[in-house]
Amino acid sequence: MINSPLANTMYNLSHIIMNLEITQANNYFKVKGALDRKNLHVFQKEFRNIFDKVNAITVSIEHLTSIDRFGVKAIAELHNEALVRNKQLSIIGLGHGNLYNHFKSEEAA
Repeated sequence: MINSPLANTMYNLSHIIMNLEITQANNYFKVKGALDRKNLHVFQKEFRNIFDKVNAITVSIEHLTSIDRFGVKAIAELHNEALVRNKQLSIIGLGHGNLYNHFKSEEAA
């Protein structure tokens, strides 16, 4: 089955889904694709020391197709850094349910 067209399509789809693309215009960042353990370094590199450079950023997660617990943790850490440093972080878009559920449970605690 490895050489079947269906198997090749499934492999190609899973490879595409795992990609993460972050684009920026001024202090507006668009996160597109999957944010997971395999590409977490891309997210961390993009936002490393961001609050040394700016006082406020907006991150759109509208085009986030999937996120695992490592991705949720990375966004939570960015949120916590903004709070500790008294900076503004706006997260916009519906994004993925895992992220919404994490922040909703934090709010209830």
